[in-house]
Amino acid sequence: DLKKYGDKKLNIFFYRICGTGMGAAASLLKQAGHHVVGADLSYSPPMSTYLEQDGVTCLDLKKITQEDLRKYDLIVVGNSIPRTSDYAKMIEESGAKFTSFPSLLGGLVLHRQNVVGIAGTHGKTTTTYYLVQLLEALGHKPGYVIGGILDDRPPSAIGDGSYFVIESDEYDSAYFEKYSKFLSYEVDHLVLTSLEFDHADIFNSLEDIKNEFRKLFKQRTIASYIYNSEYPACVELSREISPSIQQQFFALDSQIGPKEISNDLTSSQFVLELGGSEHVFKTSIIGIQNILNLSSCLKFLYSQGYGVEKLKQASLKLEQVKRRQEYRGSYKNSPVIDDFAHHPRAVSLTIDSIRKTYPGRPLLVVFDPISATARSNIFQNEFAQSLYSAQSVIVTQNNLKTTAKSGSDLDLNQLTSDLKQHNISARIAADLKELRLHIEDLKQDDSIILVLSNRTCLGLWESDFVQELL
Repeated sequence: DLKKYGDKKLNIFFYRICGTGMGAAASLLKQAGHHVVGADLSYSPPMSTYLEQDGVTCLDLKKITQEDLRKYDLIVVGNSIPRTSDYAKMIEESGAKFTSFPSLLGGLVLHRQNVVGIAGTHGKTTTTYYLVQLLEALGHKPGYVIGGILDDRPPSAIGDGSYFVIESDEYDSAYFEKYSKFLSYEVDHLVLTSLEFDHADIFNSLEDIKNEFRKLFKQRTIASYIYNSEYPACVELSREISPSIQQQFFALDSQIGPKEISNDLTSSQFVLELGGSEHVFKTSIIGIQNILNLSSCLKFLYSQGYGVEKLKQASLKLEQVKRRQEYRGSYKNSPVIDDFAHHPRAVSLTIDSIRKTYPGRPLLVVFDPISATARSNIFQNEFAQSLYSAQSVIVTQNNLKTTAKSGSDLDLNQLTSDLKQHNISARIAADLKELRLHIEDLKQDDSIILVLSNRTCLGLWESDFVQELL
């Protein structure tokens, strides 16, 4: 039990520190007054930059010995360490106490905070960032952990104790903690943006994921639950929990909203029900998924006693997480949009948002199925359907075999064949050169280019593909 340390300042070592979650946790523990050192095999921006700016000592993992590990009060083990690896053996045989970063955060920081957990299959990072900005506009200095790339702040902050907003991932915590991260986060309020099957490398079914949330409601006294009622799994959970938990829900184009969404290239307007009345909100963000994410925040804040007019003002100017419908520049006069979508629902919503933002213009989609679930055939048909409203699609081919527990690798030939049957120009690209050739061949003069990838997309973003800003 990490809570036993109380206010003691610890000497903590982060084993594989340069991951998004690990780096954010290291920064947060340093802000809390602990002595933090970490090591990794390689360091890359933006996390390496954040760690350097925070003054966190970062070492070469290849030079770390068991004797080095014994000097620390705690070893924090990243989720990238496999159970059967030499790294795990080294840590265990060192005799040092070790834990995961979710358990560390829960035991040393979050148990004293008013924690808002942002969970869901889609939109966790974006929603966390929106809620932090809204709370700041309302006069708070919230603590937070955000698992994305931000232009205006580091990935974590300790805050003033009023609220702590944390991206609450359902993925497991470490090789020795095979349960969802959010179970360690001491959550007081839960915002569930969406819930459907994903992470097929660790879950067998949607029911398995729902069971993780059931554990949360069983082990914690949750004060409020905000959820998207478009997802049956969210609704099912709402029917199972204690009637003492305050519940609110939202749904696209329903009576409660958000509805009547309109936008141009720089702003949106929508209607949302709060307190039994409809209210018009204006905001700088665009895209249906983003409006849904913002709506969940507004529902939560209204439940916390904030008035509608204050919420309207707080919503006017919001920044976006990078790689979420981010305009990256242009390629031969065509806007290039970068998005993280790697699930059929997210792909559909993103494409719909882009088409509404650029009405009437042909859409060229580059789809990079790289996550464990995306590169499996579990969503073979669903991915084809999610791409039907594009004019042209290029699917990237990678050499990684899926690690999904069921199913086999995504059949790219079948996917492109399905698209061609719907009169969509579809190609497969095995490397960057082939990808660039296909883009050049399929792009029309007025095309919008949408890149869907949660990695580098065969190195496209590291190349000279994106040119001048329009």
